[in-house]
Amino acid sequence: MKIIQALLLSLQSLKSNRLRTLLTVLGVVVGIFSIIVIMTIITMLQSSIENGVSQLNKNTFQIQKFPVVMGGGPNARDKFRNRRDLTLEDYDRLKELLTQAKFIGAEQWQFGKIVKFGNKETNPNIQLAGVNLDAVKTNNWNIDYGRELRETDLQYSSAVCLIGNEVVTKVFPKVDPIGQIIRVDGHPLQVIGVIEKQPALFGESHDNYIVMPITTFQGFYGRRNNSINITVTSYSKQDYDAVIEAATGYMRTIRKIDPGKDNDFDIFSNESLMGMINTMTDGVKIGALAISLIALLAAGVGIMNIMLVSVTERTREIGIRKAIGARKSTILMQFLFEAMILCFFGGIIGIVIGIGLGNLAGSFLNAQTAIPYNWVIIGLTLCIVVGVIFGTYPAYKASNLDPIEALRYE
Repeated sequence: MKIIQALLLSLQSLKSNRLRTLLTVLGVVVGIFSIIVIMTIITMLQSSIENGVSQLNKNTFQIQKFPVVMGGGPNARDKFRNRRDLTLEDYDRLKELLTQAKFIGAEQWQFGKIVKFGNKETNPNIQLAGVNLDAVKTNNWNIDYGRELRETDLQYSSAVCLIGNEVVTKVFPKVDPIGQIIRVDGHPLQVIGVIEKQPALFGESHDNYIVMPITTFQGFYGRRNNSINITVTSYSKQDYDAVIEAATGYMRTIRKIDPGKDNDFDIFSNESLMGMINTMTDGVKIGALAISLIALLAAGVGIMNIMLVSVTERTREIGIRKAIGARKSTILMQFLFEAMILCFFGGIIGIVIGIGLGNLAGSFLNAQTAIPYNWVIIGLTLCIVVGVIFGTYPAYKASNLDPIEALRYE
């Protein structure tokens, strides 16, 4: 009952001094807003990137010639260009050795292609993939309608393809694409299926691609046209790391890499890419946290000053309450609650404004709406801590006032 009574008295006191309460809360609002708005934008960007780059299936990694991110300036690619291409022979040998994997796919790519159908054609931004059946599974390409690739398509190098939704939109706006003949680089391909829509990245479509049997692809562009990618899916999350380690070891053996030398291939996965993205945003998070802590420190000093002024103004009130039996603990709780309530309400307002403006800013980048729940909890916790730290001294001073001297105060 004492705690409830002290809480009610604190609320009543803050309500009776609305302007002072508002000005005090404003400092906390700025401190919490500064961190929440930045974390909201980062969370939105990370969520959009994560959905946009999750092109591989679960528990899947890819072995490729070039790393996903190449540091070291404009000439960094030259270092990796001298690596030997990954070949179908490498793939066949790995598939034979890596028995612990669920799927092992092979794929080759060409970029910047134009797809033509009748008098319609796409922009020169279509990606062309030659794959085997396992690569369809490791890339998580599900058929929306039509049929999948079959083993006979690979055996006979059939001129068939699966197409993404953007290709459908561009060249088949009012026509059922199944069974139609399209042309890429002058080569005719029969459309046998349409792949389900893939997640967009910042509003940018990832459905501008065509998939054909890898044997057909190599018949068009040659077996040694460029390096292949090898995609591997483990049976479960538990054996995922073990499969990566085994695949790395086998690839070093297959490619005859001497002990102590660096790999001449790279491992890519959704997790590794998100790890790099998180690393890049860590500095921004630390900076935002530092700014918010400085702002909260300034707000805390302001709260302590206001609370000390409040203690001075209410000296006679405190003396009367003590004279009629109020205990030190009750006075202490009342003033401490006032400081904590100021910080808590300031934090709530800052969080609401920060999430709102953060999502508004992120919407201009076509990022998905998000709420940084972890940072909301951290922000509220910081508010309460600031309230306790900077409210303790004024509350202690109020509770230790001598009632006789307080009653004499004018």
